Amino acid sequence: MTRSRNDKLARAIEQSGMSYEAIARGIQMLANASGNSSIRTSKSNLSYWVAGTPPQPATGRYLCEVLSRKIGHPLTVHDLGLTSADGHSDQADLGLTVEDDPVETLGRIGRADIERRTFLTTAAYSVAGAALPLGVAGEIQARTLRAVTGGIAGAAEVEAVRDMVAMFTAIDERHGGQHGRSTVVQYLTDDVQRLCKSRFQTEVLQKQMFSAAASLAYLAGWKAYDAGEHGLAQRYYLQAFSLARSSGNRADQAYVLRILAHHGMDNGQPEHVLGLADAAIRLSRGVDPATESLFVICRARALAESGRHSDARREAERARKLADEGEAQEMTGWASLWGAPMATVSSHTAKIHARVGDHAAAEEHHASARRQYGPTAHQRIAALSAAAEGHAQLRQGQIEAACATWDKALDTMTGIRSSRTKKAVQSMRSDLAPFRTRGARPAQELDERARMWLREVV
Repeated sequence: MTRSRNDKLARAIEQSGMSYEAIARGIQMLANASGNSSIRTSKSNLSYWVAGTPPQPATGRYLCEVLSRKIGHPLTVHDLGLTSADGHSDQADLGLTVEDDPVETLGRIGRADIERRTFLTTAAYSVAGAALPLGVAGEIQARTLRAVTGGIAGAAEVEAVRDMVAMFTAIDERHGGQHGRSTVVQYLTDDVQRLCKSRFQTEVLQKQMFSAAASLAYLAGWKAYDAGEHGLAQRYYLQAFSLARSSGNRADQAYVLRILAHHGMDNGQPEHVLGLADAAIRLSRGVDPATESLFVICRARALAESGRHSDARREAERARKLADEGEAQEMTGWASLWGAPMATVSSHTAKIHARVGDHAAAEEHHASARRQYGPTAHQRIAALSAAAEGHAQLRQGQIEAACATWDKALDTMTGIRSSRTKKAVQSMRSDLAPFRTRGARPAQELDERARMWLREVV
């Protein structure tokens, strides 16, 4: 069978200005970052695709994202003249919207998540998707209930969902995102979806239910992020934002914009993070100082990513003062579930200093965050803070101090199920490799313990 040349793909490649080799390398990197290590792509593959032989479905979706990022606007498989043999081409963009009904969309995402559909679980982080909330942040989205499938729901049901979210969040913070993950998604796509479609006695109660559902969608996104499934996490976050718009709660919207900004920075895609952080600041006006500090430190980190290092340091100091001022006050909404604000400020301040190469300051702030989080209620982030502290020590040539800190980090990681802790331990081993080969005993002993930890981790 003779295939015709794919002119759509050829034009997109020409528009991107990228070589075949650069595109292949971008696909490989994106696939690895998305947890899909089975993808193998070379420049010769690009020649076949342009000649008319389509790539595998997953590879085609990564190709779309690579070209989209370079060209500056989203492209679909159809835009590139590609077809999908796995039946998922029409679902590849599932959840990359803030305009569709979030209740229905979350139902579809959740079912695909529970079934571990690879078109979603290995989806790439979308730079275009990150910009979607910027045009609508602050608007209240009027929603009429679609088909009403339940009875009458009220304040008791709203409170029950809030209590469940608080419980699931506490478990997540202590034991890692993979504990209870399927339970959270099942609860979201079953009970909570049904409650969102119930009849409500008042519009206020309906909006409160949307807010509670949004916080659960946020948690589902956080769990996907903790598993390294960044495309899936982004889709949950976007639907959490859409539900927050429906609730009319500006602080809820701000909190999702904040995590979307951090998510972009953690993925090394800073294109929209300052806009998201600025929008979160605007929406959060009027919250208590402790909660405000979370939005200010997010903006500080976004400024650092934008190269505005002096401004970033000033904002970080402002965040510290706000957290210190508001420490004893009751925090607003979802923010109260995620630990002491000063610990969060310290953690992100450390990342700002690491970004500009001040590893001594990064060490100091990571250590402060570790102490403030404590080893129990927020065990995972305390362990990750210790891992980052050790890395900062190593960058300063303090090999013995780093090994001692990492030894404590491994102690704290016991029982945690999290892709992030696993990657932190893998990073320890990578950092230790030069010292291990030189015969440094602390490095050899710590490396062996890390190796055994990785063998035993679930």
